[in-house]
Amino acid sequence: MRSRMYKPLNSFGSDRPTRGTVATERGASGLAARYASALFELADERKALDETARDLSTLRALFRESPDLTRLVRSPVMGRADQAAGLQAVMAAVGLSEVVRNFVGVVTDNRRLHALPAMIDAFLAELARRRGELTADVWSAQPLTSAQLDAVGEALRRSVGQKVQVRAQVDPTLIGGLVVKVGSRLVDASVKTKLARLQTALKAPVLGG
Repeated sequence: MRSRMYKPLNSFGSDRPTRGTVATERGASGLAARYASALFELADERKALDETARDLSTLRALFRESPDLTRLVRSPVMGRADQAAGLQAVMAAVGLSEVVRNFVGVVTDNRRLHALPAMIDAFLAELARRRGELTADVWSAQPLTSAQLDAVGEALRRSVGQKVQVRAQVDPTLIGGLVVKVGSRLVDASVKTKLARLQTALKAPVLGG
């Protein structure tokens, strides 16, 4: 059943680009972009783009907030059957759609689970691009909660005057605060940068006295 639903995935054993591949200028790997393209095509055919996007956003939040789930996906020793069973149980518990659950099943069968977060990012970035929305990369020292991401997205929407798709990433070296990149604009409000500026100021010679 799953193989019939996801025929575009059957040829993904190679690294050759395929027709309709989603845009990769925002850093999605070729592999992630091809899988995202297949899912986008299927969701579009079924008029389920919004539902699929919501489910993928939910799944991305689960990865961000659950270290155990991330370890499940990245484990080099856990068998595919155990990974599939664990993921399917989680997705069923939060009520994700059959489209997304089957897609994750195919990704698991093809031993590509390590790239699932990038596939989610590629799908959501492509949907935002086609709808004329902006995509913002946001780095934080710790994973942001869903409420924090919503607040960041709303603040960015008010700032730029249009809806912004937030793509969160974690960089522990920031210590605290945020780094936000929207298009060519970069705002660095991290503790790391503030400390670097303070250090520079303290090294400056003291005049007068």
